[in-house]
Amino acid sequence: MARNIEIKARASDFAAIRLKAVKVASSPPVEIRQDDTFFQCDRGRLKLRAFVDGTGILIFYRRPDAQGPKESFYELSETNEPDALRETLSLAYGQIGRVRKHRTLFLLGRTRIHLDIVEGLGEFVELEVEMGAGETTQDGVREAYDVMSELGIHESQLVEGAYLDLLDRVSTNNRT
Repeated sequence: MARNIEIKARASDFAAIRLKAVKVASSPPVEIRQDDTFFQCDRGRLKLRAFVDGTGILIFYRRPDAQGPKESFYELSETNEPDALRETLSLAYGQIGRVRKHRTLFLLGRTRIHLDIVEGLGEFVELEVEMGAGETTQDGVREAYDVMSELGIHESQLVEGAYLDLLDRVSTNNRT
């Protein structure tokens, strides 16, 4: 399984973080619209990510739902029929939620910087440090903290869980 070190943070000043990302990135930004459907999965998380061009990626991953840098193990399977696959997986496992977002992707070496505008949640920054074979988790954690510092992201901004979890919390709070 591939692995990376991830962090997710609320963006207190999205415009300022974007300017910093532009300065440090090794390539121009890429704009991406994503529609993620999550399915019931007892051994991790399973989501189908659909793109506006009609393609998609089925993503299985396992990671702790903790604040701060965390190790994530994942597998990816591309599809040219995300709608049909969504229907099949929904029938087989059941949908547990959907997350729609606009993502701006920057690359800084092996670190993917995602500036996300998530429907129903707001603005976030997500970092993914790709890990190579034989590298320690601590190497990736150190790199994640370095990029956080370059972007002006403070530990107090870090959030726990996936966007799906945050949407569930918002929905629960709105019902009470």
